[in-house]
Amino acid sequence: MNLPEYKDIKIRKTQNGKYEVLDILRHRFVSLTPEEWVRQHFVNFLVTERQYPAALMANEIEICVGDKRLRCDSVLFDRGGKPLMIMEYKAESVTLTADVVRQIMTYNMMLHAPYLTVSNGTNHFCLFHDKEAGRWVRLPDIPLYSELIV
Repeated sequence: MNLPEYKDIKIRKTQNGKYEVLDILRHRFVSLTPEEWVRQHFVNFLVTERQYPAALMANEIEICVGDKRLRCDSVLFDRGGKPLMIMEYKAESVTLTADVVRQIMTYNMMLHAPYLTVSNGTNHFCLFHDKEAGRWVRLPDIPLYSELIV
């Protein structure tokens, strides 16, 4: 992966031989899938390297788009509880395509977050909605929390 080492990650083996990882935002163990591995490393990166407050982040946020119930992988909220950034994770083996961007844009139809971030652990990018220009701009890097326009 193209993320800093996550030294304090907690993994356990269940009685049925499967593995679980401690989700630091949900404060419980969850099934260790390839996508979850990316999520936990990326959240750790945001908290430790980009200074995102863990208290303002949540995993698996359910939204309704029409008659569909969808789940955002992670959402960063501002201090007033408004969505600031949506994060979408894919397994390392999944290529980040236009379909992934369409997926996160669908979530944003309901949440209206100004930032959208996508990662497969190796590649990641962040989009910012420039209201004045009326378009999404790809940022050169994942911004520090202090750089986010709230």
